[in-house]
Amino acid sequence: MQHFFTLLSARNIELMRDKATWSWNIVFPVILILAVATLFGDKDTQIFKVGVIGPENAAISALKSVRYVQFIDYQDTETALPKLKHHQIDLLVQGGSATRYWLNEESAQGYLLEKILLTTGSQWQKQVVTGRPVRYLDWVLPGILGINIMHTSLFGVGLAIVRLRKNGVLKRLKATPVNAFEFLSAQVISRLSLLLITIIGQVMVLNLLFDFFMEGSYWLLFIIIALGALSLISLGLIAASRSGNEEVTIGLLNLITWPMVLLSGIWFSLEGAPMWLQKVALALPMTHILNATRAVMIDGAGVAGVRTELLVLLGLTLIFLTIASMRFKWHEE
Repeated sequence: MQHFFTLLSARNIELMRDKATWSWNIVFPVILILAVATLFGDKDTQIFKVGVIGPENAAISALKSVRYVQFIDYQDTETALPKLKHHQIDLLVQGGSATRYWLNEESAQGYLLEKILLTTGSQWQKQVVTGRPVRYLDWVLPGILGINIMHTSLFGVGLAIVRLRKNGVLKRLKATPVNAFEFLSAQVISRLSLLLITIIGQVMVLNLLFDFFMEGSYWLLFIIIALGALSLISLGLIAASRSGNEEVTIGLLNLITWPMVLLSGIWFSLEGAPMWLQKVALALPMTHILNATRAVMIDGAGVAGVRTELLVLLGLTLIFLTIASMRFKWHEE
C-alpha cells in the first residue's frame, strides 16, 4: 500500500504541474454548456416547417401568427420543391401577388398545415407534388458517417504522431534522409486508405439493413468522402505538428471537433437558423462534407451541384497541409 500511495501522490503532483491539462478539463465543459445554451437553449419547439418563396403578403403574415411553425425562405421553386417532395418541409407557399401553395398529400403534417392555411381567408391556388419520404434515418446517416470520419481522421493521425514524438521516434527519423513532407504524406495516405475501406464496408452493410435513400452516384459519394477525410486528416496534422503531450493534444482535438458536432448539421438542419450562425458553419469542413453528401444521396445532385463544396474541401486540404508542414517539428518543444 505504501508503494501504491507513493505512486498515487507522484501522479497527482504530475497532473497538478500539468496546468494545461487540468485547466482544460475544467474550462472546456463550461464553455461547451454555455455555447449550447446560448445557441439553442431559448428556442420554442417547432413542430411544422413551411417554405416561403417571394415577398411576404397579408396571407403569409396571417400564417406566421401561428405558433410552433418555422418559416424558411427559398429563392426559387427549383430549390424548395425537392425539399417538399422528400418531406423535408411540410408546406411551400408563394407570396407576392401570386398566392400559391404546394402540398405533398402523403404528408400528415402538410395536411394539417393546409387546413390552417385555408383559414387565412385568402384565395390560394393549390398544387400537389409526390415523392418518397426521406426518413430521419436517411437524413442523419451522412452525419453518423461524418462523425466516424471526423474522429478517425483527427484523433487517429493526431495522437499517433504525438506518441511517436513523445517516444523519440521522430527525433531519430530526423537523422535519416526523410523530410517532413514525405513523413506527413505517408501518414495521410495510410490513414486515408484505412478510412475509405472502413467507410465502404459500413455503407454496404447499412444499405443492406436499412435500404437508405440514394438518388445520386456512388462514385461521386466516394469522391466526397475521400476529399472530406483528406481535409480532416490534414487538420489533425496541424493539431499534432508540435505537441508531445497527449492530454493537451486530445483537448485541442476536442476543441476542433465540438464546433463541427454542434454547427455542421450532423443531427439537425441549420435551415432557419440565424444567418450569422450559418456563415460560421460554412467555415467548418464538416459542413461542406455533409452538404455535399446529402445533396448527392437525397437530392440526386451531380458534380455541378456539389462543385462549390468540392472546391472548398480541396482548398482547405491544401491550406491545412501547408500549415502542418510549416509548423511540423521532429522533437517535442
